[in-house]
Order: sequence, then structure tokens, then C-alpha cells
Amino acid sequence: MTFTLITCTYNAAEVLQPTLESVGAQRYPDVEHLIIDGASTDATLQLVEAYRKQTAGNGHRVVVHSERDRGLYDAMNKGLARATGDYLVFLNAGDSLPAPDTLERIAAGLPVDEGGELPGVLYGQTHIVDSERRFVGQRHLLAPEKLSWHSFRWGMLVCHQAFYVRTDIVRCISYDLHYRFSADFDWCIRVMKKCEAEGLNIHNTHLVVADYLQGGMTNQHHRASLKERYQVMCRHYGTLPTILMHGWFMLRSLVRAGDR
Repeated sequence: MTFTLITCTYNAAEVLQPTLESVGAQRYPDVEHLIIDGASTDATLQLVEAYRKQTAGNGHRVVVHSERDRGLYDAMNKGLARATGDYLVFLNAGDSLPAPDTLERIAAGLPVDEGGELPGVLYGQTHIVDSERRFVGQRHLLAPEKLSWHSFRWGMLVCHQAFYVRTDIVRCISYDLHYRFSADFDWCIRVMKKCEAEGLNIHNTHLVVADYLQGGMTNQHHRASLKERYQVMCRHYGTLPTILMHGWFMLRSLVRAGDR
């Protein structure tokens, strides 16, 4: 079984090295790493070329594609179109795999149903790290024991970088470029809807499968991201249920503020 990891970059030289090192250090041999670059003008491509040469002998396949794009989600769609592995995951510049045996452990715990069908989605927990790779904490939204598309009514319970998808089922599920900051939220819901429609298992690895760099794009555009997420939730869950859920979100925020 092959994993495709997709890293989208644009002038990411300051944060990219830990991402490359964490993938290059994976003991699991069947790894395809796609670097989808938006025509960077800093040292990003030099770092990627050095990484490609360093990993040439360990069985990993590093593929670099660099051209101008229409933003992060356009780059992700290009990655989807080029992925050849059995499962794919998006690992942003600055994010990383927690340990050299992360992919090895995911593969070892992979269940197969009675018909020989692999799960549609594999997921796990995420740790937040700072720029020095020091552990900051877990996401305040923890991955649930059981996951379905209905789960995301409570927010994005599984980090995008901890959401491994079977490549063959997402060829026709591209990121919606109408969303600038929350297309990943929408995409994950649509992927899980497809899994439900096709009777595919969504498997909890019970592992920490990603280290997320504190202060990503969504955090930097928090208000716009929340507005888009509201629109996504109305689209999938209906307007009235979404309004009621946001009332609960506000109450939860007030309770947390009072506990500090």
C-alpha cells in the first residue's frame, strides 16, 4: 500500500524544512511525496531539490510541480489530480508527521472488511506545535471515537492533516474554489458523505498522526473562516440547525472564558 502526501507551497522556505524532514524520515517505504508549488521566488524550490536528492535512495518518490496557481485550494486540486497512492493526505508546509514510524503504524492497523474493502477514510488526533517544534497542546476539538459527516455539525473535529482518504474515491471530489478559507471543511464533509453512500468504513487509527504548526492560514483569517464555515454548515446541515448550533457554540465560548 502506498501513501501519497501532498504539500502545497508558496514562498514557504521559513517553515518547510521540518515538513520535509518528517516525511523523509518515515521508515515506511511506499511513500509518494507531491510538492505542489505556486512558483515560489524564495528558497523553497532549492530546499525541495535538496530533499529530493537526499531521499532518492530510501524508496520514497518525490515529485515536484511548480507553476502559478489561484491559491491554496487550487494547488490542492492539482495534488488530487496527480496522486497515485492508495491513500492521500495533505501535509501543509510547517506541519509534520509526529514520528518516523507514523505511516508504518497507520498501515499496520489498517482493517479490511469481509469483502476485502479498505476504509474510505483513516483519521487520528493532532498535536499543535510551535515554530521550535515544541508541543503546545492538543486541538480543543478532539477526534471522536466514531466519525461520520454528521459529526462536523460540531465543528471540524478532525484536522485536515489527520484525514487520510482513499485516493480512488476522491478523484471526482475537488475543493470548491468559491471558499477561500474553509474549502477543506466542505471537502471533508463531502468525502464522508460519499463514504456513507458507498458503505465504506471510516477508521479511527487511535494514533496522533499529525503535528500542526500553530497559526496556520485559517487562524490568520479567523473571522472570514468562521463566516465561510457557517455557509458550509448551512449547505450541508440546513439553516435552522446551523443557527441553533452556533447558539450552542457561543454558549460554549462564554463558559470557557469564565473558566479561565
